Amino acid sequence: MADDIAVGIDLGTSYSCVSVVKDGKPMVLANEWGELNHASVVSFLEDGSVLVGNSAKKNVITNAENTVYSAKRLIGRYFFSDEVKKAQAVMPYKIVEGPNNGVRLEVRGKVYSLPEISALVLKEMKTIAESYLGQPVTKAVVTVPAYFNDNQRQATKDAGKIAGLEVLRILNEPTAAALAYGFGRDINQRIVIYDLGGGTFDVSILEIGKDVFEVLSTAGDTYLGGDDFDDRIMTWLAEDFLGRTGLDLRQNKYCLQMLKEASEQAKIDVGRNGKAQILCSGICQDANGNVMDLTQSLDEDGFNKMTMDLVQRTFKVCDEALQSARLTAGEVDAVILVGGPTRLPIIRNSVAHYFQKQPLEGIDPDQVVSLGAALQAHALVDKATETFLVDVTPLALRIGTVGGYTEKIIDKNTPIPIEKGKTFTTSRDGQDKVKIRVYQGESNRAEECESLGEFEFGGFRVALRGEVKIEVTFEIDSNGIVNVSATDVESGQRTSTTISLSSGLSADDIAKSAAANKKTKLAGHKDLPAVAR
Repeated sequence: MADDIAVGIDLGTSYSCVSVVKDGKPMVLANEWGELNHASVVSFLEDGSVLVGNSAKKNVITNAENTVYSAKRLIGRYFFSDEVKKAQAVMPYKIVEGPNNGVRLEVRGKVYSLPEISALVLKEMKTIAESYLGQPVTKAVVTVPAYFNDNQRQATKDAGKIAGLEVLRILNEPTAAALAYGFGRDINQRIVIYDLGGGTFDVSILEIGKDVFEVLSTAGDTYLGGDDFDDRIMTWLAEDFLGRTGLDLRQNKYCLQMLKEASEQAKIDVGRNGKAQILCSGICQDANGNVMDLTQSLDEDGFNKMTMDLVQRTFKVCDEALQSARLTAGEVDAVILVGGPTRLPIIRNSVAHYFQKQPLEGIDPDQVVSLGAALQAHALVDKATETFLVDVTPLALRIGTVGGYTEKIIDKNTPIPIEKGKTFTTSRDGQDKVKIRVYQGESNRAEECESLGEFEFGGFRVALRGEVKIEVTFEIDSNGIVNVSATDVESGQRTSTTISLSSGLSADDIAKSAAANKKTKLAGHKDLPAVAR
């Protein structure tokens, strides 16, 4: 194994996975218990140590308010967003407002940013890799949903820095899956990656030819995932119990957590066996103090009826991706399913019906993204590897104009990296700075787009209105992250740029969090040989 190694990490909503290329082939790395998939759950213990992974997931009920899961659904979001409001209603841990409308979590009297929580999951993946390889791991490619916006990508990159990793690239999950599928195969195909994870849904259409992977289009829904299927079962169980007993289990977060666990297991059982027997022993007490159980059974038909509209929502996204790629469903050569929920027969059958072909067998939906990320990581540190990857930006880049409207600068599904300039002039006499609001989204209304922040440019000549011309360059890099710079056309000098992102961490915040992360003791591991640093 070369000294200069880099790993691939699939940082998932529900589960995470780490892989590396060994002897020219990607492989998933197991922890000391032989586990390949690790719950993206962080449990803060009384002694100050932290449990991460499958052992932490066991604390979701017994240590509910100090155990964080599904953090990826909140990363890079505004405190006032719908997703955050929904999480506040159902999550047992405390979600509070941070600086600049950011989201913070309060656990055991300490306040954490979302990148700090994700960094603990990444630290666990890093520890697993170091234990296996017997050497330090400092470089990684980390994957994100294709439809993540700039704030979410930047927050994921910050999480990597906090965990002590140099993030070589933020890679879209479907693109990573395509890399794993096409690696070492001399094929010319148009493929669809249908990626339904725990919290997000993405579809990407790629053209693979020899060692070139070109993304033709991508579309997604960051409010749709396996968690939503669990919620349907949970609502059905709660409503049924309320009707029979007059007790609403959703009023108590402990009961709600038991319901959530049972619902997730029921979904898995229905997918695997066609039916599920649900039992929550001692879920609550009645008015007389008698302990009550919840028992119910669910068959495939009942499950399909309660979730079919969610499945249909995925095909609206597929319609959009095919339209952007100027293709019909029948013109696609192969369909690859990614994400645990795609094991459900309702998903597999519906996908086969929509695309008029059976999805490919033999590809592990939980591990394919991590394997692809490892291949990309290897390509970035080993110059002898020849893989050419052309990705696209999933959302249009816009600037705010008068009256709450926006103007498009870069179209969605434009190949990245890309750079585009636009000239602005001063709008009043004696103006010494120009403020520009930047958005991502498909609407011409600012309120319907995601604000990336306000960019303020100063340092140019003070003159009459319209006399000073400022060339603003908008760049989307290979990570899908937006960068903005400005030049005074008259002098050719670059002006100072102040970027105020809504929920981002400052360099200072990241440095402090990285120092704290280094000191955090990860519990639940056997005594392992020390890795030389």
